[in-house]
Amino acid sequence: MVIRTVRSGLVGVVVAAVIGGSVLASPAVAATEARPGATAGTAGHEKTQAALEDAVRGGAGALIRSVDQHRVWKSSVGVGDLKTGAPRGADDTFRAGSITKTFVATVLLQLEAEGKLSLDDSVERWLPGVVHGDGFDGSKITVRQLLNHTSGLKDAWDDQEFLSKVTGKGFLEHRYDTWTREQFVAAALRQTPANNSGQGKHDYSNVNYTLAGMVIEKVTGKPWAAEIKYRILNPLSLRSTVLPGTDPRMPAPHSRAYRKLLAPADQEIFDVTEFNPSMFTSAGDMISTAEDLNRFYRALLGGRLLPQQQLKEMKTTVPADGSGYGLGLSSVALSCGVTVWGHIGRVPGSATIAGATPDGSRSTTVNFNSDWYSNPLRVVEAEFCG
Repeated sequence: MVIRTVRSGLVGVVVAAVIGGSVLASPAVAATEARPGATAGTAGHEKTQAALEDAVRGGAGALIRSVDQHRVWKSSVGVGDLKTGAPRGADDTFRAGSITKTFVATVLLQLEAEGKLSLDDSVERWLPGVVHGDGFDGSKITVRQLLNHTSGLKDAWDDQEFLSKVTGKGFLEHRYDTWTREQFVAAALRQTPANNSGQGKHDYSNVNYTLAGMVIEKVTGKPWAAEIKYRILNPLSLRSTVLPGTDPRMPAPHSRAYRKLLAPADQEIFDVTEFNPSMFTSAGDMISTAEDLNRFYRALLGGRLLPQQQLKEMKTTVPADGSGYGLGLSSVALSCGVTVWGHIGRVPGSATIAGATPDGSRSTTVNFNSDWYSNPLRVVEAEFCG
């Protein structure tokens, strides 16, 4: 297996490493942080631990942190650095990807509760002239449709010119490029049929949340990231969560992040820890920790961030590939009858699942520091159903 470390957009020094079973099967680290009156230990999480270890076979590492009303349990498996063999850290920061969308949607719902906008306002009202041309009409797309991905707008990632620069070997050359939101919107409009025939149907598109971030700025007069910090990060003391903008660096502590650029079967692995997150902007540039994400989803679903009416709107779903997608929030019904509300985040070198039970009493966050892995939902199933 060859690991390539990439710097300044170019392939750097090639590091040859043989990653045997002894490295990938690094001893798991598990700990229980008992709350007052709780019993220490890892009882009740054995199936989760086994599922986590199974999910990283052939990959790098993973971490998990679960919270209920009585205790916190965390664990990590596998490796955090394929070059040195250092184990994955249970308290690592990581790129949370599209979990950013839940934060963006929460801010817009707060603004609705304050009477500063309606989710049924048109995009044209707040962003005049942004969605226009070749038959496109922003006056027929609502803010709500942005948040539940029923706008009909395709993703910039469907545009071959954009895709060639952010995937495959093109990623290596362009990973430090700064992207503008106007570029994303233009790429999306190139892919969307002029009659917008997909409007009204769920079709996941990052450009919806690019536009949602722009709406926040138009309504408040402040950057979307500043509003998230003011309204969510500061009140909940999410001190390890950052919205990096164009900064490619990762805050400590963190593991390395790995990507197979060509195909899952290709053995060539690249270190993609650093890249310019403007390729995701308000659709997914967040960096966080499992502790912070658990606290966020517990607070959100527990009614601490939104009035009941807005939380109800957020949890009003449309069909989406076997699950339900609300407003920046997805629901998954597990095999044991438990429903988990949350989101999945995938960016180069990182994959995250975070969510909580409907009342926020129990939450789990799982992160992988490679973007190929085996059945991560099985880990969530084991934790909530095991």
